Parts: sequence; structure tokens; C-alpha cells
Amino acid sequence: MFAQADLYSDSYYTTAPTAAESTGIMAFFAAYLLFIIAIYIVVAIAMWKIFEKAGEKGWKALIPLYNYWTLCEIVGKPGWWSLSFLLSVIPFIGWIAPLIVAILVSLELGKAFGKDTVWSILLLVIFSLVGYLMLGFGSDKFDKSKLSTPNGSGGASES
Repeated sequence: MFAQADLYSDSYYTTAPTAAESTGIMAFFAAYLLFIIAIYIVVAIAMWKIFEKAGEKGWKALIPLYNYWTLCEIVGKPGWWSLSFLLSVIPFIGWIAPLIVAILVSLELGKAFGKDTVWSILLLVIFSLVGYLMLGFGSDKFDKSKLSTPNGSGGASES
């Protein structure tokens, strides 16, 4: 009366994708890669403007990892904080340190531009593309004296 499914058949896993399926998969990943590159270019342009407002050379925004190192230093945090993403190789907990660093750097960046905590969380952490564009191309001025560590020592006091 009822058809019984063959639960032990591995025929589903042994069939190779057709040429059309392979082409579709490659087209999807190519489009995704172009989208990621476009996002990176927009963020680099916005960071270039932010760096110039902060008194740094804009070209530093074009180099991956070095741009975040520079951003950490701009907001008075140690540059090595940008290496926190290396912890992401640790399963389950590796995303916590980079997230905390991103939040702290974003809060300080927002503070330096006169923005409050809610603005910084929403537009520099969650919708960072929009937030960086607003800071870079907006009329807000960078003021290092508004930072928690305006001396750039990352919290250590200078003697």
C-alpha cells in the first residue's frame, strides 16, 4: 500500500553535476566574488576619506589588514588588535574576539566624530558600509580629543 523509501541508497551522492549545473554554480560564485570586490572598493574609498579627516594618509585604506591596523591606531587602540581575526580558526569561540574588537573600534571611531553609542552600533557595526560612507563623505569632523585614549597609547599612560 505505501511505497517504502530506500534509505540506504547512495545514488544521490554519486551522481556528478551536469554541465549546466556546474556552469550555474561557477556563475553564482563569480557574481558573488564581483559583489564582494565592489563592496571592498566602496569601503576602501570611504576609509580613505576617514583617514584623511583623521590626519592619516588615505592610501593606507587600500591595503587589506593594514587599513584596519591604521584604523585601530587612529582611535587610540593598539594596531595589533586588528590581528584578532586570526583567532577565528578556533571553532565556536573564535568569532568573539574579532567581534569585541570591531565593536570597541567602532565605538571609539563614532565618538571621535561626535556620534553616540547607538549610532555607532547601528551604522558602524551592523550597517558598516553605510556608516563609513556617512563618516567619510559627511560634514562631521574628526576630533581626537573626544577619544577615551587621545594620546594613542591604547590605554597605557605615558611617563
